[in-house]
Amino acid sequence: MKSKVWRWFLFGFVFGAFAVGLLWTGMEIERTRWERGPSAVEEISQQIELPDTLRDEHVSQELPEVHEVGRRTEITEAIRKASPAVVGITVTKTRTVRQRSPMADDPFYQRFFRFFPQRIYERQIENYGSGFIIAPDGYVVTNEHVVNDADSIIVALNDGRTFVAEVLGTDYDTDIALLKVNGKDLPWLRVADEEDLLVGEWVMSIGNPFGLFKVNDQPSVSVGVVSALGRTFNRQEDGRQYTDMIQTDAAINPGNSGGPLINTESVVIGVNTFIFTGGDGSTGSIGIGFAIPAPTVLHVVDNLRARAEIDDAVWTGMVIDNLNWPVANSLRYPSLAGVIVMSIEPDGPADDAGMLPGDIIMAVNGVKIASIRSLDRYFKNHDLRVGDVLDFEIFRDGDSEVVHMQLVEVPQS
Repeated sequence: MKSKVWRWFLFGFVFGAFAVGLLWTGMEIERTRWERGPSAVEEISQQIELPDTLRDEHVSQELPEVHEVGRRTEITEAIRKASPAVVGITVTKTRTVRQRSPMADDPFYQRFFRFFPQRIYERQIENYGSGFIIAPDGYVVTNEHVVNDADSIIVALNDGRTFVAEVLGTDYDTDIALLKVNGKDLPWLRVADEEDLLVGEWVMSIGNPFGLFKVNDQPSVSVGVVSALGRTFNRQEDGRQYTDMIQTDAAINPGNSGGPLINTESVVIGVNTFIFTGGDGSTGSIGIGFAIPAPTVLHVVDNLRARAEIDDAVWTGMVIDNLNWPVANSLRYPSLAGVIVMSIEPDGPADDAGMLPGDIIMAVNGVKIASIRSLDRYFKNHDLRVGDVLDFEIFRDGDSEVVHMQLVEVPQS
């Protein structure tokens, strides 16, 4: 028992001595470091001549600039160069509103409210779109559907300036409009004259989604890639024809219509036009947007600039009316869709084309005509000019045929 206690005592003594030795050595090293001054590494660093740009007091000043340069990419530079030429467009339109009392649908109150006409009034509404300047003297490109039926058009630049815009011409089918503002030396963008695109290359959409340009006169930017090329869609119900479209996943939202889709060289490769949505009332981007290719835009714009000098007061030389069932039945026409020719002016365009009283116009240039209103809208939407030729599909004597009519200027009274 005593030998066991002795062994434990001896073990504790040796362990304690070892611990005390370690503690003393550590204190000596620390004391020596303080007495000897800087370490060898510190001495070497003081002997080396460091450039001023690497010394501590300069590093703190240079880092922000170096960091900023590192953040600049071909994408940010393209956006910086292109943004001044991108405009926000505010369109004011007049809408006719018909208002009736909600009690008018109640059977009890119908006997009273049927004697009171609906309240009809007009109100001004604002729509927003985008566009871009293509010449320093103020030519602006946008979508036709952005400025359709506009009473006034205001174009805003990102430097705070605003201009009243004039519509020089529109192409309803391709959905392109050319505007003009009275400005000089304006920033402008080059439009690519050929479609030299690669699927997967970076592209940027710049514009005025949801009218955000009004917040601080700055366009919004989204970045994506060319998702596909050559997307062609069947003619839409409204008569538009979108062919050879560029598909992109760069976000395009309401208000982006008419804005440019640019590449990394700040060159316009397309005009943002429409998107696919998620359905169920959704209007936001799901990454499937489409832009009119730049060569199409250039072709249409060149035509619009040339046509801007041509008179848009056209004459057909015929009087038309809406159909009713007695007239339709008498002509063996099985529908009320269309308009009937009531009279023809001698030696006028309709007379020269071979149009006859009693002919029923069913379509113009492939677009179905349901009434006088739809025919008037076709003439207005397509920016028709003197010299344009229209193909009228008519119903005559139980058969359909096509009549070609060239529009002329309105005769002087």
